Amino acid sequence: MSIKLKIIFSFFTLVLSLQSQTVTQVYKIKDLLSRMDTSHTTLVVNFWATWCKPCVQELPAFDSLSVSKNTCQVILVSLDFKEDLEKKVNPFLKKNNIKSECVLLDEINGNDYINKISESWSGAIPATIFINKDKKIFGERSFKFLDLLNKLSELEKK
Repeated sequence: MSIKLKIIFSFFTLVLSLQSQTVTQVYKIKDLLSRMDTSHTTLVVNFWATWCKPCVQELPAFDSLSVSKNTCQVILVSLDFKEDLEKKVNPFLKKNNIKSECVLLDEINGNDYINKISESWSGAIPATIFINKDKKIFGERSFKFLDLLNKLSELEKK
């Protein structure tokens, strides 16, 4: 490989790594609920953790949704421990080139927030809530990209 190609490749790799996300906020449940309640756009809020294999497998679908649908905002809510933010969560986001907004929910006791998100949530992850001004749809399961599009269509139905 020529030096010119190596430089171009290195630059391209650097640009891609700079575009990946890190956790932008650390929220308590009241902060997250306030953000969800005051949004003026359709929200897709996914609850996940780095140690949850089904969560990790579905993240590319949410990332694709955030890139392809400018009519909604995707927020990935990490349930990892706050002390794992710099050594696990942010490196994971960078390594996997996750571009969606990611926040960390800093709550130790799930009983303090689970029912505030949805009365039907058992606490299992992955879990996702779809919100617009008229409706909320909650799903406690993994989603593929087409499933996400279907849920958004369902959300838009009056």
